[in-house]
Amino acid sequence: MTRRLVLTNEAARHPLRRALPPPVTAKPSDDDHDIKLFLLSFAAFFTCFYSFFL
Repeated sequence: MTRRLVLTNEAARHPLRRALPPPVTAKPSDDDHDIKLFLLSFAAFFTCFYSFFL
């Protein structure tokens, strides 16, 4: 049994779909959005109240 050197999507059964590249997997999302939002809100709050006291 000879195998081609080109990587194929062996999960696809149809020859045309097998020739297509495998589906792109989803990129893992960044979990630091909450931390960035918290730091931005804290900085805005601090700047606002600091400017009122000056």
